[in-house]
Amino acid sequence: MDESRISRKKVVGFLKNAGILWALVGMCIILGLLSDNFFKPLNIVTVLKQISILGIVALGSTFVIISGGIDLSVGSIIALSGICAAYIGQVDSGYPLILAIAVAVAVGGAVGLFNGFCIAYGGIPPFIVTLGTMISIRGFANLITDGKPIFNLAPEFADLVNYSVFQIGDVKVPAVIFFLIGTIIICSILRYKTVFGKNMVAVGGNAEAARFSGVNVKAVKMTVYLIAGLLAGLGGVLMASRINSGNATVAVNIAMDAIAASVIGGVSLSGGVGTVWKTIIGVLIIGVILNGLQILGVSSFVQTIVQGLIIIAAVFLDVRTHARA
Repeated sequence: MDESRISRKKVVGFLKNAGILWALVGMCIILGLLSDNFFKPLNIVTVLKQISILGIVALGSTFVIISGGIDLSVGSIIALSGICAAYIGQVDSGYPLILAIAVAVAVGGAVGLFNGFCIAYGGIPPFIVTLGTMISIRGFANLITDGKPIFNLAPEFADLVNYSVFQIGDVKVPAVIFFLIGTIIICSILRYKTVFGKNMVAVGGNAEAARFSGVNVKAVKMTVYLIAGLLAGLGGVLMASRINSGNATVAVNIAMDAIAASVIGGVSLSGGVGTVWKTIIGVLIIGVILNGLQILGVSSFVQTIVQGLIIIAAVFLDVRTHARA
């Protein structure tokens, strides 16, 4: 009797924790009924391709939010790192593709370290620091390009996102999806299999208690912003490859989308709570909704309105959930 009761509790617990997964399944079923094209392999691959860069950035934002912080600068990091990668990846530069990727990721990591240093050692609130870097980094990106996109990228750079690793039937699976999968694996290891992952949760839950327990709170904060910057840098080079140029005007709203995806996935804005797989489901929910609206022929202006409402709803749910707790 006790064993059956325990098993029942486990099942109920799983169903409650997987509520966001059922929400995603329900959305897919509804959109599948409304459009015959939704479940076609080409559209499924399209959705995964569209959400890949957002997913990579959202995982960095998830780590930051779990630690009790926030990062508004990732969109500007994407713009700047994409520009740096595009400079190196031009046809006549003569540099290898790997150098363009390395420089873009390093630029993102440098900005992330700066954010982390100002927050951990300068005592400046995360919102203020990352708002400042969001504005200044975007301005710097415009300054070095004179507000003009960088074109004439080498073919291998332009093909980085769309390069087909294999195909399902007639549908080619682009490499950008595997960048997302690799990021999910690495972030899952960091979150669940390392001391850093445990310390990150402890700092977000109660920084003072974590400090008294021997956790180096400043090092943890520096590390989460470094990770967010590195992933935004990777997102930058992928974005430059996707649009075949380095452009200072890209990814303006991606920070808000990343935060929304994290919160939809159950990451608490108060810190201390969050999982990798639920964040990815949050990203998928945003991607599925926008893809469904596109398939149904809904105006792009309406899609923007829906994105804003998603952010409001995500924060509302977070506030209500933790108010009840």
